[in-house]
Amino acid sequence: MPNRNPNLTRLKAGYLFPEIARRRREFAASHPQGERVISLGVGNTTEALLPHICAGLEAGARALGCAETYSGYMDEGLPELRRRISKVYYGGRFDIDEIFISDGSKCDIGRLQLLFGADTRVCVQDPSYPVYVDGSVLQGVGCKEGAKDGASGYGGITYLPCTAANGYFPDLSAIGRGNLVYFCSPNNPTGAAVTKEQLAALVGRVRETDSFLVYDAAYSDYLRDSALPKTVFEAAGAEYCAIEVNSFSKSAGFTGVRLGWTAVPKTVKYTDGGSLNSDWARIMATIFNGASNIAQAGGLAALDAEGLREIRSLTDFYLGNAALIRSALQKLGVPCMGGFNSPYIWADFSPEKSWDVFNRILEKCRIVTTPGAGFGPAGEGFVRFSAFGHRADVEEACLRLERL
Repeated sequence: MPNRNPNLTRLKAGYLFPEIARRRREFAASHPQGERVISLGVGNTTEALLPHICAGLEAGARALGCAETYSGYMDEGLPELRRRISKVYYGGRFDIDEIFISDGSKCDIGRLQLLFGADTRVCVQDPSYPVYVDGSVLQGVGCKEGAKDGASGYGGITYLPCTAANGYFPDLSAIGRGNLVYFCSPNNPTGAAVTKEQLAALVGRVRETDSFLVYDAAYSDYLRDSALPKTVFEAAGAEYCAIEVNSFSKSAGFTGVRLGWTAVPKTVKYTDGGSLNSDWARIMATIFNGASNIAQAGGLAALDAEGLREIRSLTDFYLGNAALIRSALQKLGVPCMGGFNSPYIWADFSPEKSWDVFNRILEKCRIVTTPGAGFGPAGEGFVRFSAFGHRADVEEACLRLERL
C-alpha cells in the first residue's frame, strides 16, 4: 500500500461541521423524547428556489434532452455566464477568460493552493472559515515547521486576530513579505464587513509586501450598506495582487446545486512575471471538467433582471432571520457582531468555552449552533448563529433562547 499523505495527520481533529453533526446525532439518540432540535449551526440554505431561477434550471435540464441543444464539457464555464458575471459583479471590467466557473467557492479555495508551493507562508483572519487553514495544511504549508504545530495554530500559518478590540479588522503589519493572504468580507463567521478605507489598507499592505490576496466574497449579496465595498476590485491596485472567489450558494440558494466562480485578472503575476491566470486555467483544465451545465443555466437566470430581484428577496429573508436572532440575544445581554450585512451573528459568551456554550444551548434550548473555537484561536468563547432557517423555526428558536 502507498504511504498516507503525512499532512492528513497534521489536521486537528475532524472537520468542524461533521463534528457538529455527530454531536447532534448523539444528543438526539440520548434524548429521544421532547422537543425537536432546531439547527442554527451550519450555513446551509433552507428555502425553496424562487420561480424564475428554478425555471432556468428546468430549462437547462430540458436542453440536455434535445439533440439540437445538448452540451457536454465546458471546462472554464458557459461563455455567456462568464460574461454576465463580469457585467453584474465587476462592471464588465474582466474578459470572459478571466472568469472561471466552478462548483462552488469552497472547492476553488481548496484548489487554489495548487498555485503555490508548500514553502508559501499563509496569513488568515482569525477567526475564519476552516478551509483556508485546513486546505493549506493539506498542501503541506508549514510541514517543515511541524514541531511548531500546536493548539493555537500551525507552523507556516500566521493568524491575524479579528476581535472586538480592533473592530474585527486585523493588524496588517503581521503580513510578511511574499505571504499568501486569505480574507473574507462579509466575514464568516463574525459577520464583519470591511470599509473602503480598510480594504484600501489591506490591498496596499499586500502590494507593499509583494504578497498575494485571495478574497472570499461569497456573502457580498448580503451587503445592504452602500458605503461598503462588494468586491476587492473596488480597491485601487487589487487587479495586480488579488483574485476573488464567489458563489451562488448563499445568494441564490444553490448550496445543493453547486455553482461559483473565481475572477483571476491577467494582470496578476508571480514574482518571476509568470501569469496566475494561465496557471489557474491549466489547473482547472487538469483536475476539473466544469460545473454542471444545468447549474450554469440556473446561474444565467439568477443574473438577469428578474433573477437579481429574486436574489434580493431571498437574501432579505435571511437577513430578517438574522435580525430576529440578534435581537433575542441582545435581550439576554449577549454582545453580538454581525446580522446586519451578513447572515451570521457572532455571539460573545466569554469566558465560557465555545464547546461548553454549544452544549448548554443544545441541552437547554434544543438549538444547534457553531462553536467559535472551530474557526480559530480568537473564536474561543464565541458561538456563531446562522440565519439560514425557516422563519417559524427561527421564531421558535428565539423564544427558546430565553431559557438561557
